[in-house]
Amino acid sequence: MSYQLFTSESVAAGHPDKVADAISDAILDAVLEQDKDARTGLETIVGANRIGLFGEIKTTAKVNFEEVARKTVARLGYTNDDWNFSDKSPVDMYIHQQSPEIAMGVDNDGAGDQGMMFGYACNETPELMPLPITLAHQLSRKLDELRESGKLKFLRPDGKSQVTIAYEDDKPKSVEKVVMAVAHDEVTSEDEVRKAVKEQIIDAVLDEYGYAVDESQVVINGTGLWHIPGPDTDAGLTGRKIVVDTYGGYARVGGGAFSGKDPSKVDRSGAYAARYIAKNVVAAGLADRCEVALAYVIGRPDPQMKAFDTFGTESKSLNEIQKFIDGLLDSSVKGIVDGLDLKRPIYSSTTAYGHFGKQDLPWEQIRK
Repeated sequence: MSYQLFTSESVAAGHPDKVADAISDAILDAVLEQDKDARTGLETIVGANRIGLFGEIKTTAKVNFEEVARKTVARLGYTNDDWNFSDKSPVDMYIHQQSPEIAMGVDNDGAGDQGMMFGYACNETPELMPLPITLAHQLSRKLDELRESGKLKFLRPDGKSQVTIAYEDDKPKSVEKVVMAVAHDEVTSEDEVRKAVKEQIIDAVLDEYGYAVDESQVVINGTGLWHIPGPDTDAGLTGRKIVVDTYGGYARVGGGAFSGKDPSKVDRSGAYAARYIAKNVVAAGLADRCEVALAYVIGRPDPQMKAFDTFGTESKSLNEIQKFIDGLLDSSVKGIVDGLDLKRPIYSSTTAYGHFGKQDLPWEQIRK
């Protein structure tokens, strides 16, 4: 890696794009609870006092989509009508049956679409994820935890984090800059917000990973204040935070988003398979860094491309690593779905703080 500095960002669960993702994945999970073979391609848009549900579905499940959307919005903290977006906002429904031309290919265990997917792993963190995105996610998670627990009562849903790491000889050396944006009430001063966020969020998270940051290198609410959270300030859309969802820009990004899609959509399942393979290569000590690339065509079961790169960090021959990869997982669509047991309502847990690095998810498991 030629970068001496690298920056990644994350967002809170109440960020408008994540609200949209959360609704799409909550509907997917509700459908999968009744029909594990369901097909969904669900898109959500949230704006000022408005929720829109779009997309395709093929299922025997009976789900009240509007009710799921409203409960999700309430769970994320949007229950105050004064913010011009809440669980009482109007819901517009535009969900239709899956195209029979798409279903024709998927019914034969083919991919639900064409596209390329990438998975990545490195040994910079215990999660085998790049350090910049890992710290950014943990800051956003901590922000939400302190708001939900009531420990920082001035916080409102919505927020962002950004971390810049200095590298030396391809290894993380120090935290150079931390940026956070947090929505808060009108009665808490800028100084109070800054002090609490610096001490209880930034310092706490960095200390857990063995790092610190100088006070002068911290930016909290660059404009000075932020009171109105959510979609009234900035509209949200499913799939718009794909870099946040993956590796923070540290590795290549595939062509499709994840949320709202059942596992027949290789945008999702293929990316999970690529991460599973890459992580196991690094976990086995075969390389310090590994990126796996897959590509599929609609209606065909097997990948049209299956490749990997260890960036010169491998400890075994590339042939040995290839054999290891080939034995890990059948990379056909059915092989991935069955091998990782993806026809389950597990997707709401992926929506916030990235789809990778969470130890309980099936594509994060390390094969012994």
